[in-house]
Amino acid sequence: MSIELLNPPGLPAPIAPYSSGTKAGNTVYVSGVLALDEAGKTVGVGDARAQTRHVIQTIEKILHAGGVSLSDVAFNTVIVKDMADYAAVNEIYREYFGKNPPARYCIAAKLVRDDLLVEIASIAHVAAT
Repeated sequence: MSIELLNPPGLPAPIAPYSSGTKAGNTVYVSGVLALDEAGKTVGVGDARAQTRHVIQTIEKILHAGGVSLSDVAFNTVIVKDMADYAAVNEIYREYFGKNPPARYCIAAKLVRDDLLVEIASIAHVAAT
């Protein structure tokens, strides 16, 4: 099985040796997405809602490059810097995944930069035709 790299235009360059996403067979994997603009600057400093919205919209772009959408997401990994932001992250998350939410887990952990508050990784499946 071949693996297609998904690095759509308009995203920041990965900050480590990885692709923004990959498509293998009927599965699309999205790497942990951070609230970074195209130039690699943090979006929504100090605002977990703004960062979560930016992260999910970036995930949408990567999924689209793999031929799927948010409604095809089967699993998310959510990482928050501080559990005090958990409710704010869930508020925005619910806007995008509220109707039929995928499985997920959420942990609190230090992120790669101090001004980043949330990171989300996704796994989606392409409908069989």
